[in-house]
Amino acid sequence: NSTDMYHYSQLIEKTEAAIAGIQYPQQPEGLYEPMAYVLSLGGKRIRPVFLLLAAQLFDKHAERHMDAAVSLEMFHNYTLLHDDLMDKADVRRGQPTVHRRWDANTAILSGDAMLMLASKRMYEATIECPVAMQEYLKTALEVSEGQQYDMNFEHRTDVTLDEYFEMIRLKTGVLICCALRMGALLGGASQKDADILYAYGEQIGKAFQVQDDYLDVFGDVKTFGKKIGGDILEGKKTFLLINAFNKASATQKMQMMEWLDCHDAEPQDKIDFFTRLYEELDIPGDYNRCMKECFDKADALLDSLNVPEDAKAALKEFADTLSRRNR
Repeated sequence: NSTDMYHYSQLIEKTEAAIAGIQYPQQPEGLYEPMAYVLSLGGKRIRPVFLLLAAQLFDKHAERHMDAAVSLEMFHNYTLLHDDLMDKADVRRGQPTVHRRWDANTAILSGDAMLMLASKRMYEATIECPVAMQEYLKTALEVSEGQQYDMNFEHRTDVTLDEYFEMIRLKTGVLICCALRMGALLGGASQKDADILYAYGEQIGKAFQVQDDYLDVFGDVKTFGKKIGGDILEGKKTFLLINAFNKASATQKMQMMEWLDCHDAEPQDKIDFFTRLYEELDIPGDYNRCMKECFDKADALLDSLNVPEDAKAALKEFADTLSRRNR
């Protein structure tokens, strides 16, 4: 009966408790503190909750898979340690980033150790299910590939939407896909069902990242938690910028290039120019169409799974909260 199903809010609570309960070695001093720090900053716990919700589709004792879920969250946070250093970001979730609070060397070394700790825990959690460990290792490598594409794109103005979608798939999407497929496999799903959930994750991950790009320009500082217009100032190749390049007239393209090359402009003027241009070119319309397409595909994939409806509903509800889509 449906009372056995965990709601995503309960799984978030259980995940938080498990993270708070992690025992780190005391020595050497300074290696493990940043790990505990970055994990204590919170976040939406998207990946572990997806893993547990996917496991719950096939196994009514989903919390048995908490160790794998926490290992995935640890891996995700390791990537943030290094990403923040590469991006020279000062703030993460309203708190100083590790390389700011400590220094760059700490972010590198603690990050390395965190990756190994995550992998060791994952190995122990998946010992009965080697395919789940293979999934994790494949994904870990793909995340680095995505990060490299992102860096390569910084120096190009001819990035296509297809290239962009492949970059975000690797950089952000595959970890969500991995969470869903691993949860399914650990829960005893067939390979076919695990693959359907992977494809479902691709759609959710794509929507999630495209929305992140959108909110960076059209979001509200209070709910977004980061400063508005950061991507514009960094000249990041986003869904919005690439679409604008595709739709812009020759004159508009020239203006865009000038603004992107202009590094001593008043930041707000630059943000205002791009925001106005995006509105003129109806980029918000492209965004809405993209989101709808992702969620329509995701829904169809979920419908094709032959699992309990209440378990599906729990998963769907969590995916909806991520994109603030309330159906």
